[in-house]
Amino acid sequence: MRVELLLRLRADRARQMAEAAGRPLTVAEAARNLAVLARRAGWEEQVLSIALNAADDPGLRASSSGAAERGLLIQSAAYSAARLGDREGMRELTDEAAAIAKELGGTTALRDHGGGFSPATFQLHGISAEFSTGDPSAALAAARALPPQSLPSVERRARYYTDVAAALAQRGRRDECVRALLAAEHQAPQETHSRPVVRYLISGLLLPGRTTPELRALAARALP
Repeated sequence: MRVELLLRLRADRARQMAEAAGRPLTVAEAARNLAVLARRAGWEEQVLSIALNAADDPGLRASSSGAAERGLLIQSAAYSAARLGDREGMRELTDEAAAIAKELGGTTALRDHGGGFSPATFQLHGISAEFSTGDPSAALAAARALPPQSLPSVERRARYYTDVAAALAQRGRRDECVRALLAAEHQAPQETHSRPVVRYLISGLLLPGRTTPELRALAARALP
């Protein structure tokens, strides 16, 4: 409870300062950062509330940057709905974010968000959301619709391959899973090695059956 109270105090302080300055984008970005902290604490219901309340700000509808910030907030809420097992809510929010991405067209840069908002980054979130609802087949279908080279950074491409690997592992497609993990490592080695999901996947692949030189070498690089 103490951590939750601290998060709320930080959010209220940032929101009050931004509102006093008349900056809806700053208010929204403060809310998005708070949602990230809440997700790390495992408070997905709070993420939904924070993100959707911020996305409702009429001040975000006056510019492409505001629309892009709304898109980020709504796709974050969609991911939380997925993690809560609300597939219908996830799809509804995903459709809303998709409409924003389509209206904006290409990438909309944002000062406080390096990747901005684009159809490609939105689709990347969709892969994670589909997997989080327990539907790896839908996650893989979403991945097939997204060329990884369209993503704006090596970190996002690494996340793409990591999400694909997780879906493949759940489908029992071991060799393809290893290839996806190697592709993630090729894009961003340090980030890939540090991700708990990657270590979990590798450990799981090592336990049940045959291993390959590629898998053993990847384990040597990634596992502590």
